[in-house]
Amino acid sequence: MKIHLAQAANYNFSQVHRNDGGFVNPVQINLTPQASQYPYKSGSYRPEIDGIRAFAVTAVIINHFNKDLLPSGYLGVDVFFVISGFVITSSLAGRSSQNFRDFLVGFYTRRIKRLVPALVLFVLITGVLVCLFNPSPSFSLKTGIASLFGLSNLYLLKQSTNYFAASTELNIFTHTWSLGVEEQFYLLFPFLAWFTGFGRLATQGARNLFWVTGTLSVASLIAFVYVYQTNQPAAYFLMPSRLWELSAGCLLFLSLKHPNRFLRALGRLPPLITTGTVVAVLFVPLQFAVQATVAVVVLTAVLITCLRPGTAAYGLFTHPQVVYIGLISYSLYLWHWGVLSLSRWIVGIHWWTVPFQIALMLLLSIASYRYVETPLRRSDWSAVRWQSIGYGMAASVSVAVVLFAFVQIPNLSLYVGRRPSLVAAGVPSLTDVYPLEQANSLWKGDKCILADGSQVSKRILIENCTLGNFSNAKKRVIVLGNSFSAAFTQAFDDLVISDGYSVTITSSFGASPVKEIPNKTTIWGTANDYYWESVVPSLISRLGTGDWVFLINDMSDFSPKYRTSETDERLKQLENGLEALSGKLSTRGIRLAVLHGIPFARDAKCDPVIAAEQWFSPFGTPCKLPSKSESLRRRDNLNKVFASLQTGDKLRIVDVSDVFCPEEQCTYNAKNGQLLYRDEFSHPSVEGARLSAPIIRKVLTSS
Repeated sequence: MKIHLAQAANYNFSQVHRNDGGFVNPVQINLTPQASQYPYKSGSYRPEIDGIRAFAVTAVIINHFNKDLLPSGYLGVDVFFVISGFVITSSLAGRSSQNFRDFLVGFYTRRIKRLVPALVLFVLITGVLVCLFNPSPSFSLKTGIASLFGLSNLYLLKQSTNYFAASTELNIFTHTWSLGVEEQFYLLFPFLAWFTGFGRLATQGARNLFWVTGTLSVASLIAFVYVYQTNQPAAYFLMPSRLWELSAGCLLFLSLKHPNRFLRALGRLPPLITTGTVVAVLFVPLQFAVQATVAVVVLTAVLITCLRPGTAAYGLFTHPQVVYIGLISYSLYLWHWGVLSLSRWIVGIHWWTVPFQIALMLLLSIASYRYVETPLRRSDWSAVRWQSIGYGMAASVSVAVVLFAFVQIPNLSLYVGRRPSLVAAGVPSLTDVYPLEQANSLWKGDKCILADGSQVSKRILIENCTLGNFSNAKKRVIVLGNSFSAAFTQAFDDLVISDGYSVTITSSFGASPVKEIPNKTTIWGTANDYYWESVVPSLISRLGTGDWVFLINDMSDFSPKYRTSETDERLKQLENGLEALSGKLSTRGIRLAVLHGIPFARDAKCDPVIAAEQWFSPFGTPCKLPSKSESLRRRDNLNKVFASLQTGDKLRIVDVSDVFCPEEQCTYNAKNGQLLYRDEFSHPSVEGARLSAPIIRKVLTSS
């Protein structure tokens, strides 16, 4: 690898190629003094742009290694977007075409030759590899298939509102969403360029493109800010809400062709200070994501404007090895996530693995750039340009067919690991029907659950959702909550069989634990309102003196790593809501129980398959949960609220933390070795629920 970088430092290519792409289009460079001027000419190469690419991809990689090190390092992608808009506009400036068809064919031929070869190779290799270590690779493979056609951002958007989706960090193709955004932008931009006259070299073409793009940018920015508050995944994944970032680069290039006094003033700013400001933004906490995104886009445009020869920053960004990282940034962006995602399935990510993982990323990226990207970009695929587009699509379709076969044909499974022993695995198992034959009753799964807002007005009947005989029960328990309540369905067998109770279990996925906490999520907000305003009152109306309401929810939101005014406010809302509910129930002699927070398995971002011992994980499972002391510390404020309410006899706490963390170091395993979780979202397994049953029973049978 050092040899490659040393060679890059001595490169002095005889020809400077047109730089006709965004972060996905590094080009060969000429590091002679003549190439180090400060040009704004159409198509001229600016090595510092590749230096900025190197900076951006490094920020992204650091963030993906450990978000705590660089919380907003993901904004490197936004830096790429600005560069893309800048460079793609530069590539079209001054390029003559015979007609619109010739313009489009030329544009898409260059895009296909630039994007497809490295992507197809990456998707094929990593798609096969993930099948070796993931027994259920369907989500990853479908994302990979979508990425081949520039649609993975749309697929991931759909899955982001799907409770059954796998963790994004375990999806080996999650990062291709940004390619989808760019490729969709490429569908729009050549039409804007041509019909404004810019692509036809019309006199007013640049001016027309500036105003049209500027108008679209303002609309896009407004949409981004607004949609982010109501539907964060849509703001993140959709091209229309990202168009303003790509357009910022376009507008910058058009402006620099005819700079005004303001731009000249920006050009005189110290680029080192601007760079430092960009770095500072990358440390901004996630709760300021909108402000940080706007800031990094503006600062990237300023940095491009003010980077000039003779400054320390220019020397840094045009250092040969920095430029070389920028040149391979497309392949590096592709492969870095592949290495990290596969590592999570195998050895995990630890301080001692980082050097090896970085080395592997660089080796794969350099090989891809040298032997795939560069030769295939330069070669003539066909004497007829439009056939090159056909070849690119054919390659994508071929790889898609291979991956689709692994999705659809179970016998093609390449999995080499040991499947964990679980009664039920994955979020979909939460809706499984559960028969309790000894009590001659059946919990009918889906009929007891509101999965999303589309199920508002769905009737949840006690007859469908009760274990035991509701009419003749010694006492009745109604279980309310989000998806976690369904996960504990098997925890009540003895309570029903031995104690003569009936237990009615209902769930509204994504619901707030009390009515008083607003739920503004797009997919679950309306279901939450319907659940608390209609379903819950109807169920509670059937209870009488001595009966119980048992709240089971994921309480991790009330036990954050770091307290903020917002988390304190939510905790206060929880306290008020529990007090109000307890008051209403107590007037009718109904008692209230609440499940305390369980360990933070979600933090490990691990599927149970990864948590199980595997031969290909020689250093033990990479699933690392917070320790018991850390877990108790995090939930201390929540515990104070519960303890205060319990002291006032307003509720009873059900604490199963010793079941889910029997030793100082919390793991996925119980004392008897059974897996405690059914998925990467902390939903307890059937085994975990049954191990919790004695503690739950003790509280609900107490006087």
